[in-house]
Formats: sequence, C-alpha cells, structure tokens
Amino acid sequence: MIKRLDNWIGGVAVPPSTGSYVRGVDPATGRPTVDVAAGAAADVDAAARAAAEATASWRHHPSAQRGRILTAIGNGIREHASALADLEIQDTGKPRHTALGEIENSAAYFEFYAGLVNLPVGDVIDVQHDQHNFTRREPYGVVGVITPWNLPLNQAARAVAPALATGNTVVLKPAEVSCQTTILLARIAAEAGLPPGVLNVVLGSGTEVGEAIVRHEAVRKVAFTGSVRTGRVIGRIAAERIIPLTLELGGKSAGLVFGDADLDLAAREVVRAFCTNAGQVCSAGTRLLVQEDVHDDLVARVVALAAEVRAGADIGPMITPAQFDQVRRYLHLAEEEGAHAALGGPAGAEGGFVTPAVYTKVRNDMRIAREEIFGPVLVVMPFTDEAEAIRLANDSEFGLVAGVFTRDIGRALRVADAIEAGQVFVNSWSTGAVQTPFGGHKNSGYGREKGVEALFHYTQLKSVTISY
Repeated sequence: MIKRLDNWIGGVAVPPSTGSYVRGVDPATGRPTVDVAAGAAADVDAAARAAAEATASWRHHPSAQRGRILTAIGNGIREHASALADLEIQDTGKPRHTALGEIENSAAYFEFYAGLVNLPVGDVIDVQHDQHNFTRREPYGVVGVITPWNLPLNQAARAVAPALATGNTVVLKPAEVSCQTTILLARIAAEAGLPPGVLNVVLGSGTEVGEAIVRHEAVRKVAFTGSVRTGRVIGRIAAERIIPLTLELGGKSAGLVFGDADLDLAAREVVRAFCTNAGQVCSAGTRLLVQEDVHDDLVARVVALAAEVRAGADIGPMITPAQFDQVRRYLHLAEEEGAHAALGGPAGAEGGFVTPAVYTKVRNDMRIAREEIFGPVLVVMPFTDEAEAIRLANDSEFGLVAGVFTRDIGRALRVADAIEAGQVFVNSWSTGAVQTPFGGHKNSGYGREKGVEALFHYTQLKSVTISY
C-alpha cells in the first residue's frame, strides 16, 4: 500500500484541505513511491497562522537554547541519515553516495548556525556626548521558504537553519516531486525540541502553495531557489507587498582554463563541475573557455574522464520527466546549431537518464551556450588571451559561479576580480563550504545564503537612540 504524506502544521501532520493527493514516482525506476498532499491556500493560511502564533515565544527564546535545539536537529539528521538517504533516492533517483553527501551537508548547516546564535547583532554609534545610539538586528517574524527538486534536504536546511537561528519562524514549501526528506526534517526538528509552529511544511504545487506563501499577509520575508521565470513572478508579488527576498536562480557558469594550468587537475574539476548531480545544480560549470594553445589537449582529457561517468551508478536520472525532455531538446538543438558532439548527444538520452555530453565548435551566441540546460551538458569555446576570456565569461545573463585555472597568481586575482559572478574558485570547482556566502549576480539572483552573511538576510536592522 502506498503511504500518504501530509502537511506538517503546528507540530503535527495535517491532511490537505483539498482532500487530494498526487502520486509520487521514483524517477530511476518509474515505480510509485508515495501519495503527496495537494495543498492549497487554506493550508498555507493555517501554517502561516501557526508560525505567527509561535513567533513571539521563539524570538524571545534565549539564544543559547535556540543553539542547543539547532545542534540537536543536526544530530538528528545524522542519526536518521540512512532513512533520509532512502527517501532522497526514492524522490530523485540519485546514487546513494550523492544522497549521503547532501545529508551530511544538511546537518552541517544546523551545526554551523547553532554556533552563531550568540554572534554580536549590532553596533554602538558615537553620535554626541548626551546620546547613546546603538543598532540591533531583529527577526522578520514569519519567513516563507520555497525550495526546488534537485537538492531537497540540502536546500531546505540551507534556508531553515539561519532563519531559525535568528529567531524567525518558517513556512516551507518543498517541490512536490521531492518532499519526503523535508517532512522527515520537520519531524526530526520536533523531536529535537523545536516548539510547535516554528517550522511548518505545506506540500503542493508552486501555483497553489508557493504563490499563496508569497502573498500571505503574515509572511514578511521570502527565500526562493529555482528558475528565473518563477523568480520574476515571486519578485512582482513581493514588490507589491514590499517584502524582501532572497533569490537564488539559474546559472550558466564558466570555467576559464589558461595555457599554464595543470590540465589534469583542470580536466578533473571540469568534469565534476558539469556532471555532479547529473548537471542538475544551479552552480554547475557548463561553459568551458579554454586558451587556444591547450584547447585540443584539454578537451581530449575532459572527454576521456567524462566518458567514464556511468549513468545510473555515478550520476542519477533527470529528476522529472519534464527535465529529461528539456535536456533531450537541447541535445537536438546543439546539432541544429552546428555544434560538434565530442562526447554523447541525443543518443545518450534514454529512459530518463542522460550520459555526459561535451560539445565543441560552439559560439557564445548559440542557445546551448546561453541558456541553462540543467543536465550533464558541457559547451567548449576557445579564447586567445585574458581579455577575451573575461569578455566571454561575462557575456551572459547569469553570474552565479566561475572557475579559473592557472598557475599565475597575479592572473588568478585579476580574472577573479573581473568576472561578474557571486563566487569564483581558483584551481577547483565547488559551491564552497557552509561557511561560504552563496548567491548570484545579474539574473542569477540577489541576496546570500550560507555563511555569516545569511544572518543579515534573515534579520532587519533597528537603530535605537537614548538621550540622557
């Protein structure tokens, strides 16, 4: 019998007001997994009211107690790691080692922010001798969090941990196709001592539940991770309501490999950059810019390594049928645009899985070079010198991540400074540790998750002046 997954509101499981459920499917096998609550605005209202009611007590919880609860949540994630991995694999089809790595990272968020709850939250300002002026950072109250389907637990933890650490309460909507670990997270948090109503999860579609969260009068700040198109919709609603946003949107991130680089290292990092999670990562390095004198050599190394990546073992499937169809359309488009498939291509997309594809003879005005594909597809373009490399890297509507590969530290610093991206990695490729601020420039969004910086995006500043 297929189990049912209900909303989590006020510390208990709550069936959807609609009475309706949507059947979940394992993308790797096609087998049904769970019936997911099809929530609606009424469910969001109940969750937002529960969160609002819990705001005063949670905000004034002694910070040390909040820290102990966050630490306990992190411990709970580790204790339930195997069960969480099972659910993540059911929802996304990703290999177990990938799921376990993301669960480890999720626990780290709660542990990191548990250690920051006592961070100084204001400054004393010298105004004049008979006044004492100071600032303090205060929570917004109810924060709406909307997460995508590619890294379910990781994305939830990334937003929820700093929101709770700063005294906010949360109404969270995970993607309806990958929400089992988010509900288990809410249960783990309750077991760890998180008071009822502080973390609420409403299941359902973006149009029904996501929009209702952004529009709800009790929600005073929203954090969204997802597509640029949806980010624009949320941005318009938030502008009407005059509430702040954190938007982590798409990417078409460039890796720049110069002639003096360690090519073995660069090839390994490039393959990791575009193949991790089958390319279903906003920060994936899917544009490769290579200096002409080492172009052919590096491409050969990248192709050889990428050819060893096994779909179904090293990387999982496209998590949704729509995403599989989208990647397959781009593979056909690459042929139509005249790109050369050095590896993979349309024949490598079958049964929901896509084997890594590498395209050369690509121009930066091609759609495959400009649009986010969200699959294991790499486009390669040559450049002559540093100035052209920077121009090509910045000729994009996105600006999330970039990588620079060179042995010249002066060049590394110059190029990192010139690239329009939120994160630049030199001689490596990753999204950084939980301590590292993460977010984009241009259409990749604004605001920052992760690191100490996230605390400033989940609090608002108040200035207090005392005359005496």
